[in-house]
Amino acid sequence: MTASHGHDPCDDVLRRMYFFIDNELAEADSQQIQEHLDACVPCLRELDVERIVKALIARSCTERAPMELRQRVIFSIRHVQLELRNPGGPFAAGSNPTD
Repeated sequence: MTASHGHDPCDDVLRRMYFFIDNELAEADSQQIQEHLDACVPCLRELDVERIVKALIARSCTERAPMELRQRVIFSIRHVQLELRNPGGPFAAGSNPTD
């Protein structure tokens, strides 16, 4: 947990903690974080807390959105994706969607 060259490795580990928990980091990055956690008790405690919170949220969020709402959200996302791909659409560079 010592700083080197003005950079605190704990800050870096804590900033990437959720990505580490969700296995969303490259193997080398995960290894680096694991090595830090093996040597840093405060960061290891924070990891334990974050895993517990994540598990509690997962258990509490068992409801699914109604199918109609899910379909509307998917439709909206696809609509925006198409508009973003359309060079002359309302989201094109230089256009003002409020006009």
